Parts: sequence; C-alpha cells; structure tokens
Amino acid sequence: MRTGLPIDGFVQVAGVRSLDEALMLLDCGVDLLGFPLRLPVHAEDLSEAETRDVIAGVDAAACVLITYDRDPQSLVELCRFLNVGTVQLHADVPPDTLARVKSLAPISIIKSYVVGREGMSPADFARAYAPVCDAFITDTFDPATGASGATGHVHDWSVSAELVRHSPRPVILAGGLNPSNVLQAILAVRPAAVDVHTGVEASDGSKDRRLVRAFVQAARDGFAKVFS
Repeated sequence: MRTGLPIDGFVQVAGVRSLDEALMLLDCGVDLLGFPLRLPVHAEDLSEAETRDVIAGVDAAACVLITYDRDPQSLVELCRFLNVGTVQLHADVPPDTLARVKSLAPISIIKSYVVGREGMSPADFARAYAPVCDAFITDTFDPATGASGATGHVHDWSVSAELVRHSPRPVILAGGLNPSNVLQAILAVRPAAVDVHTGVEASDGSKDRRLVRAFVQAARDGFAKVFS
C-alpha cells in the first residue's frame, strides 16, 4: 500500500471508469485519479475488484479512494485491498474517526468540507480536522439529491477561499469545475490543487480527451499565476 500526498499545483480527475480511461487521463497530464466507492447516492462506476484491477495497471501512488465509508477498520481494509495509500473521505465524521484510521495504517487522508452541508465555519473546521488530515477538499452539497460531491454545481468560492486562508493543510478545490471556469476559480480561491468529475465528461459519462486536455491546460495556467 503506497502512501504520500504531493498535491501542490496538481489536477485530480474523479470517476475513472476503466484502465484505458485512466491511461488517457495520465497521458493528458492529470496527476491524481479518483475512484469513488461505497457511495450513499451515486452508483459506483466500477466494482471494488474492477477498481483494484485498474489501479494495478497504473502507478498506485497516483490513485485516490473516494468514499463515504465511516468505519475505520473497513476503510483501512479497502485501502489495502485496492493498494492505495490515500483516501478522500466525504462522510460527515468527527476527527476521532480519522485519528482511528491513522492509528490503524499510514494512510493519507483528504477530508471534505462540503459547502452547504457543514455545520461549522471553515476556520473552525480547519482547526478541528487539521491535526488528523493531510489535506482538505471543498465540494458542493446538492439538497435535491443529498449528494456531497459529483453534483456538477459550483458553490460560493469565497467559502473555499476562507478555508485556504485558515488551513495549515493543502486545500483542493472541487465542485462544478470545467475547462471554462477552472482558471478563474484558481485565481479566486488560490487552492493547492483542483478536482473535476462531471466537468470533463461526454454525454455518455466517459471522460472526453479534448475536455480533459483543456481543463489541465487552464489549471496549469491558473497555478502558474498563483504560484509565480
């Protein structure tokens, strides 16, 4: 199980459907591949066994488990099964749960701050969760479906920017990003990385190479301005 979380200026694409798609994303310059499993709302793109097979065909260090699993032991076992060392956790769980995960295995944790769902301010969230997390990701809550990610909706970027200002951990920006708005989003929020799911998909749900390339280029342009 490989660990490590170098995300400064990185682009993550979530919802990988196949090994061919994973290889295409990496060829387009994507840094991290997200694999959603054990979801309360959306259907999984792949089974857990299929996900493991895809990860085996690429660099496992570039792969992130995205899940709502709340049980530390179950979560660690799934990471071991998949051979991933980074988990992006969207469940609404207390810091103690994440501390328990850390006590069981050397797993890097990206904790979501879901705008529209969280009951605490970005500053309070950062203070509470930074000791047990390696990074944060902001995303959008959809009250119509109850989804806390992969909604295709943009949230108030000023909330994400506030988390960036208060967080001692890197912050990944997600939520309704696409090739036409990602540069503006990076300049407004100044995140360490960005994540996209539906914003680079074709009508059939597969990742569109043209959209992926455009998204990566716009993100690189934004990071060049922010980090220069």
